[in-house]
Amino acid sequence: MALLARGLVAGHGGNPLLGPLDLALAAGRLVCLIGANGAGKSTLIRTLCGMQPAIAGEVLLGGTALSALPGAERARRLAVVLTERVSATLMSGYELASLGRYPHIGWSGRLGAADHVAVGSALERAGASALAHRPVSEMSDGERQKVLIARALAQQPSLLVLDEATAFLDLPRRIETMQLLLDLARRERLAVLLSTHDLELALRYADTLWLIDGQRQLHAGAPEDLAIGDALAASFKADGLAFDLESGELRVGREGGRGIALEGTGIPLVWARRALARAGFVVQPDAADHVRADALGYALTPAQAPAQHFTSIGALVEGLEALPARGAPCP
Repeated sequence: MALLARGLVAGHGGNPLLGPLDLALAAGRLVCLIGANGAGKSTLIRTLCGMQPAIAGEVLLGGTALSALPGAERARRLAVVLTERVSATLMSGYELASLGRYPHIGWSGRLGAADHVAVGSALERAGASALAHRPVSEMSDGERQKVLIARALAQQPSLLVLDEATAFLDLPRRIETMQLLLDLARRERLAVLLSTHDLELALRYADTLWLIDGQRQLHAGAPEDLAIGDALAASFKADGLAFDLESGELRVGREGGRGIALEGTGIPLVWARRALARAGFVVQPDAADHVRADALGYALTPAQAPAQHFTSIGALVEGLEALPARGAPCP
């Protein structure tokens, strides 16, 4: 195992926050650590990386206790990318990435031929070769993140740990980063641990989720197993969010909504379902009001009223909202 924790208790100042935990992360796997703010994700990350001491238990890197590894050897096995924005504004992308070679070159600070090859390879694998000669100060957040990942790869670690690495990125760059991390895990047999708030991307890309719930209990398993087993729904319910098992999405929880029967085919049905949920309708097969969504459009057949036809989902929702209220909301 690239990373193994046994009986690990993490916390601050001797006060336990999480644990005891038994965790394992193998080479070639991407694990996403998720949970609400204050659940203890960063505390766990920092403890696993040796940036703060464990209250109890042990962490092993490649079978060796983390606490027994000298600093340089630890840095050769473990690379960390933290949330904080970099301030290396006077450096080029190449110079920033080359900092990852320091565990290998010692205090001399001189890069040899092999080091330059490693830095160039790291930039290429991170998709950052074009940024090598760009000043860091002129880079976007997404570009800087690529260079920081290249710096971590230049260490040639067996374990890559990232704390909220997508926090400052827009959606396309978040997707790009998640795909990059998955590719690195698969292609290079790198063990990758990412702490993230982006549940939907974690569900899509992670091999395993480590989920910290509202009681600070950690659940580990495949994303699909945690979803079907209700661990995800229970964890986010306390924050006023509801996990939609069919769509795999979080939405603001509602006390109830008007029932609607929904049927149809293809893409129109998928997106109509999303829009109805957002508008507060509850899909129920036996509801009096009925909607059909397909390639021909959106047909609304209210109870005891003429059928209506709409060419857009927005118009359909407006038509539903214009219907007179009838009966109590569905649970």
